[in-house]
Amino acid sequence: MTKVVGITFKDVGKIYWFSPGPYKLEKDDKVVVDTVRGIELGQVTIPPLEIEDGVLEHELKPVVRIASNYDLKTYKDNLQKATKAFDIALKIIERNKLEMKLLECEYTLDKQKVIFYYNADGRVDFRELLKDLAAEFRVRIELRQVGTREGAKFLGGIGICGREICCKNHLREFDLVTMKMAKDQGMSLNASKVAGLCGKLMCCIAYESPLYEEIRKRIPLNGDIVQTKDNKRCKVIDVNILQEIVKTIDDEEKIEVWEAKDLVKVESHSKEENIELDKELEELIDK
Repeated sequence: MTKVVGITFKDVGKIYWFSPGPYKLEKDDKVVVDTVRGIELGQVTIPPLEIEDGVLEHELKPVVRIASNYDLKTYKDNLQKATKAFDIALKIIERNKLEMKLLECEYTLDKQKVIFYYNADGRVDFRELLKDLAAEFRVRIELRQVGTREGAKFLGGIGICGREICCKNHLREFDLVTMKMAKDQGMSLNASKVAGLCGKLMCCIAYESPLYEEIRKRIPLNGDIVQTKDNKRCKVIDVNILQEIVKTIDDEEKIEVWEAKDLVKVESHSKEENIELDKELEELIDK
């Protein structure tokens, strides 16, 4: 068994695993760790626990130390420096006439490196930009391009549901989202209905998918032949999956609405349907 501790570097960030070493760590403790980006301040999100050997793909790095008051002060100072550096970098990018959108800037705890995160539609030649930034800040510079989903997570915003977007509010990692998931949930296959602020399929489609899958297994679906409580055979023409309400039509073209539990499926219409997507919908899918 291997002892690990889960640490994050942002409020709703990905959880990274480290070795707690000799430290007795608790949830929300601030710690200093050595990462691929440099020395950083993190927060314990998952207290130390033991996992099976071989589960982790990479060798664990140990926690360097529990954060001191000096570390915490340095971190706050770095946040202020990063705000100023962001504004300066924006001007330098504009001066170099580069097609890129700067998202965030951060210093490592030891101030040895400043990292700039950005979005861009394609490859950006930032050789001159690197020279200008290095001359301005006189530390190591890292320019890190992120995808549109990650870009939305940096910026935040309000989704079409009227709530803060999920990636900023509670989703730590991005799951695969498919158009079939949206179709199975009865959503309109219209780009404006299924796209999030990032321009890709909404994340909520993926994490709500298991619930819809579970319900779809136990209720009749469109095209199924069902038997009602009064022994009539009808065809399902519409389904409200979440409410588990089914609309049917019989041989006399009489339309009725039922609770799914009051119907028995006698013939399944399980033929797979191909989802034909127009160019606008295709662009929502991560390749």
